[in-house]
Amino acid sequence: MDGLHFIYFADPMCSWCYGFSPVVELLRARYGDVLPIRLVMGGLRPETTEPMPEAARRSLVKHWEEIGALAGVPFEPAWAEREGFVYDTHPAARAVVLARRTSGEAALDYLAAAHRAFYAEGREVTRPEVLGDIAAGQGFDRGAFLTALHDEGLDQETWRDYVIAQRAGATGFPTLVVGPNADGSYALVTRGYNQPEPIVAAIDGWLARVRSAAE
Repeated sequence: MDGLHFIYFADPMCSWCYGFSPVVELLRARYGDVLPIRLVMGGLRPETTEPMPEAARRSLVKHWEEIGALAGVPFEPAWAEREGFVYDTHPAARAVVLARRTSGEAALDYLAAAHRAFYAEGREVTRPEVLGDIAAGQGFDRGAFLTALHDEGLDQETWRDYVIAQRAGATGFPTLVVGPNADGSYALVTRGYNQPEPIVAAIDGWLARVRSAAE
């Protein structure tokens, strides 16, 4: 990606990323023409195989209530009753990467839709048919999307995202950086959830410094 831009490390089944969704939409509206967002999948729990115990499910729901109160996003608490649920984030991440093949904006839209589906609507976004339904709601051809989800190249592309995130030091999500600086480095905007006001202040300050250095 040429020019100045954000890199957003996120996961479609990360509750803090879901809480950060309104901030992402604010950034898209405020900086879209100046700082497009490059979305990279972080790899929260890829290819997990063990069902989540009931105690862990209920603990997560309590955690989600705290996020909802802080970020103002709705959660569906009935998720805690879903016995045998395997918290595998890889299928949904693959779907976001597949949407990204269309455009960066399509990937961000799909990520937001997947967050809503899982957290606000209690849908199992680990299942291909649900991911296909989400894609159809975003204007994709459902059948073609489902077929492409099984593409081996897509799997490799998604794992490359995880490696990029690890090498960038994005071990927690959401992580947002902006750049490049004159030396090619990127400035950290936030590691973890943050409110919009300090986020916007940090970005505006960075932009002012970059523009001043370019004069």
